[in-house]
Amino acid sequence: MADYMINVFLNDEKKAALDAAGVADQIVDIAGKQAVQVPMTTKEKKKLVKGFPDLAFDSDNGCTLPDEAEAKLVDIIAETKTLDVMKFAIMKLYNPLAGKAPRSAQR
Repeated sequence: MADYMINVFLNDEKKAALDAAGVADQIVDIAGKQAVQVPMTTKEKKKLVKGFPDLAFDSDNGCTLPDEAEAKLVDIIAETKTLDVMKFAIMKLYNPLAGKAPRSAQR
């Protein structure tokens, strides 16, 4: 089992995408809502927290991403047809250089 989870709560559109990807059998019930849980390691969690400082984790070590990042994650799941996507998704969701000015080469 993973150290942490990203909870992706489903609406009809997300559920249809996951059905098409063949991962609908991994839908779980969380507090009365349908969701899938994407596992991540402690290292991946640290990167996400750097990218999303307001990320809050519940008592089960689960979190919910902001809407735009969650939409990207659902797209990645649909494309790869698996929930084990964090090694790849972390590159798309976390940009360590965001907001930093490019440095010029000094000689």
